[in-house]
Amino acid sequence: PQRNKSGQPSQQPRFWGRHAVAAALDNPERRVRKIWATRETAAMFEIPSDIPVNFCDAGDMGRMVPSDAPHQGVVAEVDPLEHMLLAELLDQNMDNQRPLIVLDQVTDPHNIGAILRSAAAFDAIGIVTQDRHSPAESGTIARAAAGALEIVPWVRVVNLARALEEIEDAGFWRIGLDGEAERTLAETIGTSRVCLVLGAEGEGMRRNTIEHCDIIAKLPINEAMESLNVSNAAAIALYAVATAK
Repeated sequence: PQRNKSGQPSQQPRFWGRHAVAAALDNPERRVRKIWATRETAAMFEIPSDIPVNFCDAGDMGRMVPSDAPHQGVVAEVDPLEHMLLAELLDQNMDNQRPLIVLDQVTDPHNIGAILRSAAAFDAIGIVTQDRHSPAESGTIARAAAGALEIVPWVRVVNLARALEEIEDAGFWRIGLDGEAERTLAETIGTSRVCLVLGAEGEGMRRNTIEHCDIIAKLPINEAMESLNVSNAAAIALYAVATAK
């Protein structure tokens, strides 16, 4: 779970779409404050009696979410999840070989959501981002994550380099992904627990982040393509790690 530094949310995110709202309702760590829905859509959910439900039409809900957002007849106002400390995440996963993902200033909420979805699919222990350079929980992330926001721990840290040192101490082999690397990911995975480090689109990993990786690797893509979207790269890298073990 996730908690901001003050322990209180600065604002309540609104999730939309049946999958995102159903996942939030199913998560015992998530507080759902209120729901707006059509009567037809509301009948599809088991909504606890202590959650206020406002019945309205689809047009009204369309004004509550970003333009053209596919709300599917349901919107929920929620509290952000409590924040998990990196040490807590590492301590809980001392005895398994599941991978970890570190994102260096990836700010696009669609990419964060897609990476959470891939992290859930390939059984990663969680994702780590820098607090000041990553988006807050939002309906866009929840929608892209397809429920994974509720089940994949998301750790926010102040200092990413220090976090990578802590991850090294926990026994992870830190592989930074960069298209200019000489060796491929398959050649660098090894037998240790793997931490995949990915940088923002365009800028890639910062120098200090690269210096805190054990090795830099690339995905063997066609030379006609300069790079992959960071969420696609994360999914492919997670698959490579899963099939190498």
